[in-house]
Amino acid sequence: MAVASLFVPSGQGRAQAQVVQEQEQEQEQERQAPGDLAALRKEAERSAKELEDATKALEKRRSDIAASEKQLKTKLAALQDLEQKVAVMRQPVSQMAELLYEQPIMADGIVPFLSGTADETTLRALSDVTQIVSVRQQAVEQTSALYKQAEGLAAEAQELRAGNLLAEAQLAAEVDTLRQRSDKIVKSLTAALVKMGIKIDKVGRAALGCNPLRAATANDYPNGLIPKSMLCPLQQKGFSLRADATIAFVSLNEAYRKRFGKNMCVTDAYRSLAEQQSVYYRRPGFAAVPGRSNHGLGLAVDLCGGVERSGSAEFVWMEKNSKKYGWFHPSWAYTGPFEPWHWEYDPKIDSLL
Repeated sequence: MAVASLFVPSGQGRAQAQVVQEQEQEQEQERQAPGDLAALRKEAERSAKELEDATKALEKRRSDIAASEKQLKTKLAALQDLEQKVAVMRQPVSQMAELLYEQPIMADGIVPFLSGTADETTLRALSDVTQIVSVRQQAVEQTSALYKQAEGLAAEAQELRAGNLLAEAQLAAEVDTLRQRSDKIVKSLTAALVKMGIKIDKVGRAALGCNPLRAATANDYPNGLIPKSMLCPLQQKGFSLRADATIAFVSLNEAYRKRFGKNMCVTDAYRSLAEQQSVYYRRPGFAAVPGRSNHGLGLAVDLCGGVERSGSAEFVWMEKNSKKYGWFHPSWAYTGPFEPWHWEYDPKIDSLL
């Protein structure tokens, strides 16, 4: 009985083994997965670069295919032309046969010629036969050469088309694989943002603006006129920034929260052109001219909770740590106008981290 108790039914054993295997796979994925938002974002950017390069290669290949298809059409046209020439070359042979039929020079055999009684008509007929045979032989030889050339062109055309189709299919498959990988990384990044408090709607529309690959697209819009769909919300409700700025800010916020036990306090982030105009007229000297503010680019925040006081523990901590996440306090904000609460994001600084 003791021995029997050591055995586990095969079905249950397989189930347990499967559970263990799945747990090991999950642990391995956790070990392989980037540990923070910055790493996830950079992986997404690398993936996007690979996808961009592969897409360019596919476009180039398609351009090459278009050129080779043009070459293919030329070959097929040459093939058709050869076939027409072959048909023309057949005509003399046919005409020769008809001529021999109409003028059977051998009706009396070759006896007159051999006996020395051949007249001028017989000799001329023999000369015509010799000429006809010679021309026929040339026609046959030329026709044979044209056929070989036509066969070669047909083979080249077939090989060219098959090679084009195969190359395009391989590149398209590679691009599709890279696109799926890029989408997967972005989804992982979005999931990480959600875990850290970024709110998205039920269909995930807000998450579209959190795709770091779309951050540069925000530059296509005028200052203060970036569509809401192109912005990524902050953990602080009601505020948003450009995707890469938000991702870096969330990482900065997490480090700040570990140090001070609270999230950073935000009073302003992205400003529309209308909002910038309102601030400009309400606080002259403390707001940039509408259309020139980094707030309108989704690259600046105004902070509170202690950071707005120069020399405070929060402000000093930000001075020492913000650049680790791509954020900095601009030099002009130390003097004129003096704005300790104003902080900006620089993608160039972040790319060096």
